[in-house]
Amino acid sequence: MTDAATPKSKLELNDFLCFALHSTALAIGRANKPMLDKIGLTYSQYLVMVVLWAEDNRTVSSIGDKLFLESNTLTPLLKRLEALGYVRRSRDTADERQVRISLTEQGRALREKACAAHPDWIDRAFGGDMAAVQELKDRVIAIRDRLKTAEG
Repeated sequence: MTDAATPKSKLELNDFLCFALHSTALAIGRANKPMLDKIGLTYSQYLVMVVLWAEDNRTVSSIGDKLFLESNTLTPLLKRLEALGYVRRSRDTADERQVRISLTEQGRALREKACAAHPDWIDRAFGGDMAAVQELKDRVIAIRDRLKTAEG
């Protein structure tokens, strides 16, 4: 077979689902930045706080499980949140290998500020069609869950 007859694999970024999801996540991160700046958190810090606002006094590993993050990624985030005065880190009294993260009063108070800040890009991107937002979110979560199931 000659080179002319051999089908060539096409490697175009826009043909990859993974790149479409990755680049969209980056674009959403940029779109969320004005909202996050209002509350003084990075996106990753915000996600940690959302997890703690839902259930305080969690272990680092349980936060990591919820956010799909390893502890070596979480630890610097948690140290920064502690330096900002939003969380407290302490050894679990029942199992000293575990570190527990709990909200401070300042961290609890930040929730009100976060609730008042809303990303305005959703309306622009979806024209107010919240059913479309929910459908897309459900489909992306289904992909994530299928991939997670296939891993384990």
